[in-house]
Amino acid sequence: MKDPITLGDILSARKSIAGQIVRTPLRPSASLSDVVNSPVWVKCEHLQYTGSFKLRGALNAVLKLTDDQKHKGVVGVSTGNYGRALAYAAQRTGVRAVICMSELVPANKVDAIRALGAEICITGKSQDEAQHEVDRLVATHGMTMLPPFDHADIIAGQGTLGLEILEDLPDAETLLVPLSGGGLLAGVALAAKSVNPAIRVVGISMERGCAMIESLQAGQPVSVEELPTLADSLGGGIGLNNQYTFDMCADLTDDFVLVNETQIADAIRAAYQDDQYVLEGAGAVGIAALRAGLIDNPGRTVVLATGCNIDMALHRRITGGENVDLGTAKGAGATT
Repeated sequence: MKDPITLGDILSARKSIAGQIVRTPLRPSASLSDVVNSPVWVKCEHLQYTGSFKLRGALNAVLKLTDDQKHKGVVGVSTGNYGRALAYAAQRTGVRAVICMSELVPANKVDAIRALGAEICITGKSQDEAQHEVDRLVATHGMTMLPPFDHADIIAGQGTLGLEILEDLPDAETLLVPLSGGGLLAGVALAAKSVNPAIRVVGISMERGCAMIESLQAGQPVSVEELPTLADSLGGGIGLNNQYTFDMCADLTDDFVLVNETQIADAIRAAYQDDQYVLEGAGAVGIAALRAGLIDNPGRTVVLATGCNIDMALHRRITGGENVDLGTAKGAGATT
């Protein structure tokens, strides 16, 4: 069993990445407050460098590499946002980076990673299949694998978000956190509950293939088919040999909620029309859960808006009122 991650690790991560990330604002949302009849704030992490929260963990992990590891380079698997963050962190530190992705990753995210100087490898139809190429590069070239979520330094970096939220709103009662592999949820929940053990943490994911929730229901990590979804950044497995996030999500999360594609599209549309936020589907699932009435007695609530890296043609279709379904040939074409 790996050594447990502590609040001290998160505090150390904050010190390491200070000055190299945006301390994103916590803004009240009158529109969401009206919907649920409770005060709601949005943690605007979509304003982070690289357009998502992933930079916090990636930068913390890269900064902790040894000189030998930096010389041999880093490799990671991604559904898009983590790859962009790792590429940015590697570029800032002069480290070679290879990002492995499946064929499901939207082209706009692939192009953004390539623009940051990373090498790209597209393989397979799932994040788990892309992981095979990561393993090969580690074995044959001695590169260091930095996974997108199940890594102590990654989790600690993401946990800095929880510290910022509780500093800005000490009496927050509910945190709505997007859930994929669990790195964000684990880090934020650890930080928040270390400061306020009574705070309620809810993990939000999509109905189409949430590996963490299905794994928790099964009592162990399981493989889940990846399906086209507006919340593409929440796709992928949690790893059958998961070391951290499975247990941390089970221990630290008070509830889990799933939202459907219609609810995600509604949230993207509402965020843009009501608060002028451009959010990708994964970054809007907390808003979706609130607007759909899926959070009982929310109280003083913070929604984490975690990413803005949506294909803008798709965004225009959604905000224009089109019923977009990425499971159809017409809908899938929006991200290519």
